[in-house]
Formats: sequence, structure tokens, C-alpha cells
Amino acid sequence: MELSNEDTLCLNVLLAAGVQAIRIDESSMTVYGLTPRGEAAVQLHPVGRNDQYARLVREMLAAQVLDSPGGYPIYLRRWTRMGQLREENLPQLLLTGEPEAVVAVVHAPGLSDELARRAWWALPTFENARRMLEREAVSRGGTGKVLAQYLVEHFPFEEDPCIIMETVGVLLRAGLLDEQARENLWKKGAHKNTYYVGFLQQTPDTLPRRLPPRGDWDTADTRLAALRTGNNPYAEQLRRLLSGPGQTFLSACESVLRRPESQEVVSAVLDAIGAYFGPIRRAGYATVEGIMEETERLCGPGPTGNERPRALEELLQAVPALKPEVRAMLVLSCVGSDLSAPVFARSTAIGSLMRRKLEPVLGPLFRQFAVLRTLQRPVGMQPRQEHVHPEEGEGGHE
Repeated sequence: MELSNEDTLCLNVLLAAGVQAIRIDESSMTVYGLTPRGEAAVQLHPVGRNDQYARLVREMLAAQVLDSPGGYPIYLRRWTRMGQLREENLPQLLLTGEPEAVVAVVHAPGLSDELARRAWWALPTFENARRMLEREAVSRGGTGKVLAQYLVEHFPFEEDPCIIMETVGVLLRAGLLDEQARENLWKKGAHKNTYYVGFLQQTPDTLPRRLPPRGDWDTADTRLAALRTGNNPYAEQLRRLLSGPGQTFLSACESVLRRPESQEVVSAVLDAIGAYFGPIRRAGYATVEGIMEETERLCGPGPTGNERPRALEELLQAVPALKPEVRAMLVLSCVGSDLSAPVFARSTAIGSLMRRKLEPVLGPLFRQFAVLRTLQRPVGMQPRQEHVHPEEGEGGHE
């Protein structure tokens, strides 16, 4: 089978017209070209099966623009989707009419806003929009707004928790959503709390629907002011947790961990919690028990092993009544997906069974949330004897 002379001539004319991208509609056997003046079309006259004839068209285009007589090497799919592609070839790839070549351009590190515009015309899919919006050159260009609007409009059709988390994160990181759009995305979390995860990862201090600060906020803020002036990271982090944004963050984390949709969601939230405590982060703990033991040593009368940081000592002396909150803060500062990894390594469970298996990990964390979100007593009172995970906290049961 060969291309007809008429089709060969028309395709060569299309390429000579300065076309910027090409796509092939096999249902109507039409080749469309994006030109500086608009869209051009070439109606094909296939001989034989449409799919075989379309393959010949792609081979002819690849031979002309890439000097690749066999067509675009789609066997390089894994390689090109990892971004291993020479930047100087990107414009030519969009002229092959091969969807996989467009995907290669989408994943290329050197993707520009103009190339993104052409690639979007050639293959407008949800996945391509997400990938291109991850590039700063695209998110800051004119194409970024188009891609963001498309993602928001097509969100109702997406069910995969991982894609939802990633897409919300991409949209927030790009900074192209107005307040109403952010509010609408957040509202979706009431029915599918996976939507919250992207917010927790990207904008933990500016979550929508902000809760009020804890009841002792004014008094605590006054007592912590001097330490904050001295750049005490523990004091600043405690103040952050007791504030309205901090209470909102804790509430959203708990909401997702109470009923996570998948193992990936659990891991993502645990890592988001760890990132939130970045200034006082203590990583490298494999078990919750190990975290509790180290926290007790740090907050006890005479810590052994690692010496208590000076900034932490100053905080405990300044607000002795908030020692339970300081303990809870230190516990959460060690949290990460490493805690759930041993559970997930032994089980692929989801839903209620997954939550039961995670109880030894998440139960203690819920109790830390309760300590930080519940006003136990006025700040000016003497501290009472309290364990790092009081019995009145919930344990994550259904």
C-alpha cells in the first residue's frame, strides 16, 4: 500500500506552508495543521484500511521532518516520557502526527509556553495538561491559564486518588486559581477528602475555610512573643499550630487520615505533616514507639542520649503549662511515610481493613491532634501531669 499522489502532494504543501503542529483524525481521515494563520485541513483518500493508511501518512511525515523513514520510534515511549529528549527536536516532533511524539514533547524539560500551546492543540488530554502545567515556563505563560481551566472543568470525571492529589497540587503550585476556584476545589473535599491532600502539601498556611485560633491563642501568643523575637523555631512552630491556620491544618490532616481512600493518600498526608514541621523536623524514626520514647527523653527532667536543644529548653521554661502541647508538637515533627511503609509492605488492603491495620500508627497521631486542638486549661495555670497521648483522645476507630 502506498499514499496516493494527491495526498502526497497535499501533505508536502501543508509542510511547506510553515505548519506548527499536525494531528490526524482517523475517523474522518483528515489531517489538520496548525499554522500562524489558523487551522488547515487535508482530506485524505485512503486506499485500503484507514489505520494502515494513517500509519503510512505518519511515516511520510516523519521521513520529511525527522529524516526517519520508519516513522517516529514509539518504542522509545518509556525513555521519552522520562524527559530524555533533545530540545532542538521538539518542534519537529509535533509535525509527525504521532500522539506519542506529542507526549514526548509534553514531558520534555525544555518545554516552552509556545511549544505547550502547539502540543495542547495537537493532543488536548487531562494527563498532558497536568504535565505541562508542572513546567514553570508554561504556568507563567498564556497557555497555563488555558490548561488550568481545562483541569478544573474536567475534575468531576476523575476518580483516581493519586491523580486527584497530584492535580490539585499542580494547580495550586501554578498559582492560577482565583479564590472562588480554590474554594470550589476545597468544597469537593467534603465528599472526597483526597482533594485536601494537595492543599496540605502546597498551601498548608492558607487553607480555605479557616478555623478560629485555639481559645488560649492570645495569651499563648503574648508569652511566646519574646522567644519568637529571638528566632526560636520551637516557639514559632507552636504559635503556628495554635493559630487559626494551624488549627485548620490539623483538622484537615485528621479528616483525611480518618478515612483515607488509598495507601498513597496516607503516605502523602504523613509526608505533608513532616514537611509542615520542617524547621524542627526530626526524621529517621521507623516506629511510633521510637518517636514517643525520644520525645519523653527530650521533655523529661534530664534527657539522656541527645541533649535537649537550647531553643526547646527556653520554650519549656517560658510556657510550662503548654508542655503537653510541646510534646505533641515534637511527636508530629517526626512523622513521615516511613511510619506507614512497614504496614503497606505487608498488605495491599484498602478501606476499613487498611484503617484497622494502620491503627497502631495513626491512633497515637490522632491523640496528638487532640492535645493541640483542645484547650486543656488556661495558659497561666500550673501544668498538670499529662502523658504524651492522653486516654481521652480518639484512636482512629471507625
